[in-house]
Amino acid sequence: MENKIGVIKEWFKRPLSIVWFCGIISLFTLVAYHKPLFDYVTENVESGISGVVITVSFALLILLFNFMFAMLIIKPLKMVGRVIVAISLLANGVALYFIKTYEVLLTRDVMGNLFNTRVSEASGFVSADMFLFIILFGIIPALYVLCRKVDYGKGRTMTKGVGFSLLGIVALAVVNINNVLWIDRNATKIGALILPWSYIANTARHLHHQKMINREEIPLPDATFTSDEPSVMVLVIGESARRENFSLYGYERETNPLLKSDSVKTYIANASATSTTQAVKAILDHKRVKGLYEILPNYMYRNGVDVVWRTTNWGEPPLHIEKYRNASKLKAQYPDADGKYDGILLAGLREEIEASVNDKLLIVIHTSTSHGPTYNKKYPTEFETFTPVCTTVEMAKADRAELINAYDNTILYTDYLLHSIIDVLRGVDDRKCAMIYISDHGESLGEGNIYMHGMVAASMAPKEQTEIPFIVWQGDDSRHLKELDEVGHYHIFHSVMDYLDMDSEFYNEEFSVFE
Repeated sequence: MENKIGVIKEWFKRPLSIVWFCGIISLFTLVAYHKPLFDYVTENVESGISGVVITVSFALLILLFNFMFAMLIIKPLKMVGRVIVAISLLANGVALYFIKTYEVLLTRDVMGNLFNTRVSEASGFVSADMFLFIILFGIIPALYVLCRKVDYGKGRTMTKGVGFSLLGIVALAVVNINNVLWIDRNATKIGALILPWSYIANTARHLHHQKMINREEIPLPDATFTSDEPSVMVLVIGESARRENFSLYGYERETNPLLKSDSVKTYIANASATSTTQAVKAILDHKRVKGLYEILPNYMYRNGVDVVWRTTNWGEPPLHIEKYRNASKLKAQYPDADGKYDGILLAGLREEIEASVNDKLLIVIHTSTSHGPTYNKKYPTEFETFTPVCTTVEMAKADRAELINAYDNTILYTDYLLHSIIDVLRGVDDRKCAMIYISDHGESLGEGNIYMHGMVAASMAPKEQTEIPFIVWQGDDSRHLKELDEVGHYHIFHSVMDYLDMDSEFYNEEFSVFE
């Protein structure tokens, strides 16, 4: 026993090659901190060779990337670099504790919540188990990195180590070329579980997001009201809803059984972008612009309109309004509502309208109903009319008929949501009311072996991703609707202004759907 202890002591006294040192750090990081990641990967990949390739590739990628990081930090900075690595290991231990204990994903929003947490709130997480966990997975490995003697070697050592790592990373990218779709679909959750990069990258994203929120918009000219008639406009922004699958536009399946009796007006529309972030910004812009001009809700709010934003989605530009309601806030306010689906966005809608004391009211409802790949999880079971449905996230391997069934059920649910909004507006007695529905972009469902959206610019995207529904309902005939051959995202701003009796020097009557 004493001989073994002596051998270990002697091994610690002997300087360790930096290659071995960085390799040990990288291997420990992979094994100690990434069980949640591989649990997620193995649960979500389908059986077969592609699943094995994806799982092994992530292991090798983490190994190579952390080896390269350790080499680049420790070799030139020596002890300073080791301190940085030690701090990252300590942070990894803390992060892993919260991931395992509270099933936290270290996303941008979570990092933002962390920075906004008060000391009194944070103290509620402290426990003996937490200290023990951090000692085992944070403090001990950090002390090893700081105390172990290291032979830093020659300059070429780092060049060779980094070069080998880069070659390995490139090789893994080539091997996984056919798995890009799966990786892209799961990128958010996977990225939130890779340590230390999840909290490093998402901290940077949070700080950038805060900077973007706080940057100054380019203001638009002030508006004047041409009438004080009480009015409410509900703007519904759909997600991934393509025009082709709406029976209102001639689809052979009855996906709009409720709207067809609601006397709605349909327009042929084309999306100006195929990603949510760009498309939503276009919907809220007054025209195609490069800079951050004042967007619709901010402009309305600044000019005295009562503005409410309800969302289960993301990707909107910075909002400067008071009444922002996401799903969690709505669920807290209306605990009896089902928070699993977009129906939560309708909770208390009538009361919200009746409570407004402004003559002019704009309510924006941003849904996520038709976002893939799990279309079958976007609607309650009573809307599963078209069966059987696709339940796999491996869309390229799915039965296309089942995939379309699941997607069509999301359109059927959208029909119900829009009809329900119209029903609420019909019950409003003291205001003129209208609703406009437009999707951010469409969706590919296997046409040409292309799935989902956002892979290419709108100018190059297939029509399934750019042809979108634009639907208008109004409660009376006080405003006639134009007969237009085609409309788009930039018709929204001017149509809302027109309906709420607003005028400004930038207002363009040609972009309003109202006569």
